[in-house]
Amino acid sequence: MTGTATKAATTTKYLSWVTLALMTTSSVASLRSAPTMAVYGLACVFLYIVPAVLFLMPTSLVAAELASGWDGGVYKWVGDGLSKPLGFLAVWCQFAMTIFYYPSLLAYVASTFAYIIHPSLASNGPYVAIVIITVYWAGVYVSSRGTKTVAGLSSMGLIIGTLIPGTLLVVLGLVFLSQGNPSAAPMDSAHLLPAWTGLASLVLIVNNFLSYAGMEMNAVHVSSLRNPGKEFPKAMALAAGLVLVIFILPALAISWVVPSASLSLTAGVMQAFDGFFSHFHIGFLTPIVGIALVAAALGGMLTWLAGPSKGLLLIGRSEGYLPPVLTRLNKHGVQQNMLVAQGVFTTAIALLYALIPNVSSAYWILSVITTQVYLIMYVLMFAAAAKLRRDDPDHPRGYRAPALYALCLLGSVSSVAAFAIGFVPPSQFGSGNPLMYFAIVGGGMGIVGLLIPYLFYRNRRESWKIAVPQEAQ
Repeated sequence: MTGTATKAATTTKYLSWVTLALMTTSSVASLRSAPTMAVYGLACVFLYIVPAVLFLMPTSLVAAELASGWDGGVYKWVGDGLSKPLGFLAVWCQFAMTIFYYPSLLAYVASTFAYIIHPSLASNGPYVAIVIITVYWAGVYVSSRGTKTVAGLSSMGLIIGTLIPGTLLVVLGLVFLSQGNPSAAPMDSAHLLPAWTGLASLVLIVNNFLSYAGMEMNAVHVSSLRNPGKEFPKAMALAAGLVLVIFILPALAISWVVPSASLSLTAGVMQAFDGFFSHFHIGFLTPIVGIALVAAALGGMLTWLAGPSKGLLLIGRSEGYLPPVLTRLNKHGVQQNMLVAQGVFTTAIALLYALIPNVSSAYWILSVITTQVYLIMYVLMFAAAAKLRRDDPDHPRGYRAPALYALCLLGSVSSVAAFAIGFVPPSQFGSGNPLMYFAIVGGGMGIVGLLIPYLFYRNRRESWKIAVPQEAQ
């Protein structure tokens, strides 16, 4: 009887591969990156598909094997495969990328909100900086209270902030073209590939690596599938298809109505809606769409604000890598001091929007730094996966990635190439100082992604170790 009950309980935990595909789509797909690729018009199709093949596919399959064999996330994977110090670096990079991610996300929020109150503010650096700082610290306060009500906001975000606005954008664009209106960007076969004007002409592809980032987090669900070996590849294929549709079609729609020369990387989505709504004389919908996009983005921020720091918190406590002042919990069980420390950096970075004349330039620079820091973690993950397969081939795995070594090589080479290209200013910002661009990107990545974790590791103390309950690990 007990065995039957246990079997029934286990059965109820299975996920269908379609459900996993939709979960993955909701956590990866977003309209936020659409303006970045809309600059390229029809060539955005190529620029989205290339990183999907070179990065999304190896990341998904390799992370699935690791997640099905080793609990504990990227720290455990890299720690067991390479070394504990490199495991700490990997989990640090996973956390540190959010320091740059939140300013770029909130810059999108600020520019979108500007269309509700006054569109000219979308390109106003001080306004953007003030919104970033104010909203982030409000989010820290809400998260530090241990509020549970924000947990459901991410699931609504896919519908409210992505699917509905994205579908509306594409439908309006198709109607706009069907009326005989010319597209702002050429839509002929001669523009399927981006124009080659040197290495800088392809730099925007780097941002797409970040668009697909986070697949390693969804891979933890691979063990919940009934038949991981067959169902996980199907789930990832469906998710990749849905993600590509959500990324590509809205980007194309934006390029139909907003000329690339006047396209804002932060307010491009609202520029397109504003253009379509004005054309169809339904301008009253502009603030409604703006509110939906802002609400979805803020919900995502609140849901994820404390999340990435939890993994670092556990490692910092169990291994003594972080001082107690950072790993201390408040009465609600939240790592408030860590969030505050993160907020200090976020505030300093937000000031870039007030200091750099072009808001789009600041947004792009922060997006690149985010990608650079995150790519360090991915290179370590691919190296660890290959070494674990070689050194411990008999370790139980619920899923074994096909051609793992080839996938790891492809993912590593792609990540390193994207990392190198990220230091080259894109052609859209060619008028700026290349050395200054390199210094900002390299300095931000080097300090936050490498120097700080090195100093934490070098100054670790046995006395900083705090016993972590087994259920929290």
